[in-house]
Amino acid sequence: MDPKESLIEYPSDFPIKVMGHAHDEFAPTIGKVIVELDPTFHEGKMTARPSAKGNYTGLTVIVRATSREQLDDIYRALSKHPMVKMVL
Repeated sequence: MDPKESLIEYPSDFPIKVMGHAHDEFAPTIGKVIVELDPTFHEGKMTARPSAKGNYTGLTVIVRATSREQLDDIYRALSKHPMVKMVL
């Protein structure tokens, strides 16, 4: 894809929403997945919010996107992780 066709300017901070079952290790595990693809990522770039009934946790993670390929890799890694139910 021609970089001029992208709506995102690189590098930039990019929010990703990740949903999964409520579990003590959910946020730390997702953090580990992301830091492999964005070495600048740290827990200060993550906010967690429980669902109304507390069965799920929603995370908003801010990654430092350096390319479309990197973002695609992050989405793929999160989507295939067994703890993740949805990535937006």
